[in-house]
Amino acid sequence: MNHSQSDQTIMDWMLKDLADAVPRTRSVVVLSTDGVCIAQHNAVHDTADRMAAACAGLQGAAGAIASELPHSDGRMNLVALDMSGGFFFLMSVGSSAFLAVLAEEGVDGVQMGLRMRDLVPRIEHLCAAPRQEPFGR
Repeated sequence: MNHSQSDQTIMDWMLKDLADAVPRTRSVVVLSTDGVCIAQHNAVHDTADRMAAACAGLQGAAGAIASELPHSDGRMNLVALDMSGGFFFLMSVGSSAFLAVLAEEGVDGVQMGLRMRDLVPRIEHLCAAPRQEPFGR
């Protein structure tokens, strides 16, 4: 995945827009499936790294559970965790990335799910953008 500066600016704006649109949103991160932070809003580097590790574990657990369903392809689409102190939402962005959100107690989970679902195709488009080679190559 190679992102131009304008793609990065657009993605940063989209993540900020999600955080601003859903009150009590704490951090928003886009992660590659191999655990690399692609973009983030309001997350320090260590938070993004810990979220990447958690996402890998959740993806594995979801795949194991999905294997029990007869018509499942084993892919995780959405995970929502309700914990003391807040919520964690993880949504698949195609086959190459995840959208992860940490939110405080009292967040509207339905609104968060809808906003994330609406954002995924736009993130997927940016993640799948063709690689741009420098002029002359």
